[in-house]
Amino acid sequence: MFENIELIVYDFDGVMTDNRVMVDQNGNESVMANRGDGYGVGMIRKLGIRQVILSTEVNPVVEMRAKKLNLEVIHGVSDKRETLVKFCADGAVSLDRVMFLGNDLNDIEAMRCVGIKGAPKDAEPEILEIADWISGKNGGYGVVRELARVISDERQ
Repeated sequence: MFENIELIVYDFDGVMTDNRVMVDQNGNESVMANRGDGYGVGMIRKLGIRQVILSTEVNPVVEMRAKKLNLEVIHGVSDKRETLVKFCADGAVSLDRVMFLGNDLNDIEAMRCVGIKGAPKDAEPEILEIADWISGKNGGYGVVRELARVISDERQ
């Protein structure tokens, strides 16, 4: 299933996090991320697959996590499908060689235009309905690490 994938696009909240946010008395936001997912990003990178985070959120947390993982990030996006199509056209990546890993309704149109649609097991029902691959894990609890293992096993 993953042999021709050149690019994996991750939604951030609900995929790399458990979709919860902590807000302190000053309005600063924090999220929890799984270190295993960070390791999974590295595993996928070693397979030669490009990766990018695509998020509607304009939040320094997204940017900081992407920087830590050495991932490209596009955030503050209102239309994920339009942004993804342009990103792939600019980078000469065919949409049928893209996997989008999403969990919520704002991901659905972008997911519909790619070759492989993936989701954490706690994604919205509409997302699960169109997904080609569903993780055995909830968002924020090792979805990317699991995907890395599956892709690695398939390519060996």
